[in-house]
Amino acid sequence: MRIAVVGATGRIGANVTRTLLAAGHQVRALSRGGPALDALVEIGAEPFIGSFDAGTGNLDHFFQDADAAFLMVKTDWGNIHGHYSDVALRFFDALRHSRVKLAVSLTAMGSSVRGSTGHFQPFYQLDQILNRLSDIDLVHLQAGWFMENLAGFIHAVVEHRRIAWSLGPDVKAPWVATEDIAEFAAGQLLNPNGQHRTVHELGADYAMSDIAEIMSQEIGHPIDYRFIDRNRPEVERRFLQRFGSLEQWLDDTQTLDALNDGRVRFHDDRPMLPTTMRAFLRASFVPLHRQVIMQRAKGSEQFFEWMARDDLASA
Repeated sequence: MRIAVVGATGRIGANVTRTLLAAGHQVRALSRGGPALDALVEIGAEPFIGSFDAGTGNLDHFFQDADAAFLMVKTDWGNIHGHYSDVALRFFDALRHSRVKLAVSLTAMGSSVRGSTGHFQPFYQLDQILNRLSDIDLVHLQAGWFMENLAGFIHAVVEHRRIAWSLGPDVKAPWVATEDIAEFAAGQLLNPNGQHRTVHELGADYAMSDIAEIMSQEIGHPIDYRFIDRNRPEVERRFLQRFGSLEQWLDDTQTLDALNDGRVRFHDDRPMLPTTMRAFLRASFVPLHRQVIMQRAKGSEQFFEWMARDDLASA
């Protein structure tokens, strides 16, 4: 089988590509080029230079002669709402003239929810556009928060022994390791179920208080979780002064509101994935924590670190 992989040199796409090649399939790997693509070519991938995110390359030909495809969009935080729709339309235009019969699309939690859900809203648009491909069996992989994104809290943990965020301390949200996403995506391509539309929710539920407790055990000293009420005027004021735009503030607020009030949530019928939060923290976060402590070199204070400061009283 010939499979076209979008984002083939990224963290997820590269693992998908390697797995498919190891299983004996032909893989056309889309990338902007460079050493990461060269490494995939060395193990048998067919290179294709271009980007659906940037709209570059002869994208009309990328899916030609492919039987199946893996799709993902690189997040553009400067234009998250417009970007996902633009890329989805490029996918649609290229796929509808191809012979592809199966596409596995990496989307996100909340992509089934219509309305003002912040960062989750663009994924709804992505899914809706792809669902118009009436001749293609489509698998939506709704991924939770990437465990790798916990690295954004690293300086707050090192400097203040605290995680501070505006997700309710007991609100359970799904977290998933990117290598598990890649493995599951490859499995869907290698073993199609023949259904026209399939949705898989990927991630195990953890409250932020749970994560802080596991982190405490793995690091070896207490890490607490502080809930920050985004309705506090000084929090919004400081964000706009130092860390971002009003558009970003409102979008982040809608995202967290959608989780805190339960509009975006996962259900119970989820596949069991290999990587637990404890295993991930032990293998990835703890070594990073040690590295940051040894280097004691950091850039300007980020919003997560500012929220964790001792002089910002808990709401």
